[in-house]
Amino acid sequence: MKAIVFSEHGGPEVLRYTEVPEPRINATEVLVLVRACALNHLDLWVRRGLPGITFPMPHTPGSDISGEIAKVGELVTRVKVGQKVVLAPGISCGQCPQCLGGADNRCRKYSNFGYMVDGGCAEYVKSPEVNCIPIPGDLSFDEAAAVPLVFLTAWHMLIARAHLQPGEEILVLGAGSGVGSAAIQIAKLVGARVIATAGSDEKLQKARALGADETINHNKQNIQAEVKRLTDRRGVDVVFEHVGAATWDMSVASLAPNGRLVTCGATTGYEAKLDLRFVYSRNLTILGSYMGSKAELYTVLRLVGERKLRPVIDRVLPLSQCAHAHELLEKREQFGKIILNP
Repeated sequence: MKAIVFSEHGGPEVLRYTEVPEPRINATEVLVLVRACALNHLDLWVRRGLPGITFPMPHTPGSDISGEIAKVGELVTRVKVGQKVVLAPGISCGQCPQCLGGADNRCRKYSNFGYMVDGGCAEYVKSPEVNCIPIPGDLSFDEAAAVPLVFLTAWHMLIARAHLQPGEEILVLGAGSGVGSAAIQIAKLVGARVIATAGSDEKLQKARALGADETINHNKQNIQAEVKRLTDRRGVDVVFEHVGAATWDMSVASLAPNGRLVTCGATTGYEAKLDLRFVYSRNLTILGSYMGSKAELYTVLRLVGERKLRPVIDRVLPLSQCAHAHELLEKREQFGKIILNP
């Protein structure tokens, strides 16, 4: 089969579109004919390499996958050949207290497609049966692939961790990103007032189309000052943070008393300073968040299937142009998801 593989870390040029053996499945796995695979910043980090982490080589990236069941193992009973599915991106042991308690994203063996196991940038991918979820409603393969990682992450951040409430005010950083565009919609579904940031007026216009009430162009305006202006100097109840070092100080300073900052990533750097006096004197809460449970993904997919939330797709490219897609992500030229079709 054709697949994207890399055998060393580096820039987009290390990605090769080549022939590789078709995956072999065991008794509890299925083989999925990939129809669409959406890219994430995780793909960039894995390709570049992460300090202290050794990835299996050669490696195929891609966490967000939709397709059709091509083969099933002899112990598979829940899905059948020809069924249209979207794959839950997180793979866990299924046996530890966290998994059995419905918090599989906290499993010590938790990984993602395209991280420690081969992903969906290929014509076929193998998957545990438990990761296969029927595509809801009338979603296309492209739409289904645009949902899992970013909507699951944003849902877990806002609902499970930050407990966003109707009427609260929230600052969503990076509206043009996959998680940012998902967070805007989820926050509006809850009934919050959304202030969104992006680096161009074009992206801010699209953010308003998704439901953002106010927007900030971080290339022209100071985020902290604009938040204070837009909230009558009070600040926001929740900051949706995933940018990291470049925005951290402004994010913390934008919080109202009793505010919560929830973070899932640090695309601009991991180092951040924090004045603890500011944290305790204003009763602030700093929350980390990583992915979300499979049960939460079912909830998200139901809402997407009902068109109460909608996938945001920037463009669809052939799998052979994966390296170009990585370049677009690195330049932050997209709004929403870039989809690859094998």
